[in-house]
Amino acid sequence: MIRSSNKFKWRHKHLLGLRELTREELEFILDTAEGFENISTRSVKKAPPLRGKVVVNLFFEDSTRTRISFGLAASRLSADVVEFTKKSSSVSKGETLIDTARNLEAMGIDTIVLRHGAGGAARLLSRSIDACVVNAGDGFNEHPTQALLDVYTIRKHRGSLDGLKIAIVGDISHSRVARSNIWAMTKLGAEVILVGPPTLMPSKVNDLPVTVSYDMDEVIEKVDVINMLRIQFERMGGNLFPTIREYARFFSLTVDRMARAKSDLIVMHPGPINRGVEIESEVADGNNSVILQQVSNGLAVRMAVLYLVNQAAANKAKGK
Repeated sequence: MIRSSNKFKWRHKHLLGLRELTREELEFILDTAEGFENISTRSVKKAPPLRGKVVVNLFFEDSTRTRISFGLAASRLSADVVEFTKKSSSVSKGETLIDTARNLEAMGIDTIVLRHGAGGAARLLSRSIDACVVNAGDGFNEHPTQALLDVYTIRKHRGSLDGLKIAIVGDISHSRVARSNIWAMTKLGAEVILVGPPTLMPSKVNDLPVTVSYDMDEVIEKVDVINMLRIQFERMGGNLFPTIREYARFFSLTVDRMARAKSDLIVMHPGPINRGVEIESEVADGNNSVILQQVSNGLAVRMAVLYLVNQAAANKAKGK
């Protein structure tokens, strides 16, 4: 079932971010995901690796794809899945994240998948409980499994990321997806170009292993992969560009811009899509788009992550 090297042992009981992982560790996750991919195509979409385990989706922010994907991934590995909703929990009465998690742990859960608005929340949680912690997005910090499914999708199409030019376009400043992708893509050998208006670039962008461009028309002609990001209006403190129409004029992935791109350009988007803003519908639904493939591949990647962190926890408990 699992395609991975016998020479390498995964040792992390948490997945908190990709900045701290090596290329070998990233490739090991992707190789493991390949072994789980066929589960979703079976008539009975189940395998036994996490039978008897309990996975809690602890989401403090709204989510559709990530929450459902983790729930399905855990279920397909035969784990019991508990869905946490903030509105109907004691959090609404003032209970802290740590107290919530410790109470869940007292009930015998094995893994917490955490989505939280504060950067560093997953790391804080991992230091406070014994259960495995998987970061499903923390503030502006990281969203590791989204980046893993992105590079997994690219690798399926190109075999390797070595030497590829990849543009990440849009609201970089507020994007945890962009940060995780930067670490994953560069460690796997790609050159990353960030594209967007200066007001949507991170304040310390020069500290990142990337190049920066403010010219979408210049970049579109030379990249192999383009990953479009939505504008995160809900995280903005003010107007960072004149109008949506003005933004789209300079940075939207349009049919006209696609005509100047490489014929085999891979078009990606982590979702949700704002059609007509960062990408035109004809492009999002076109032949170069792998957006729905990203969603499908996310299941295999998240199955791999849940399997590996639980395996590492079991090995540590045995003293291996």
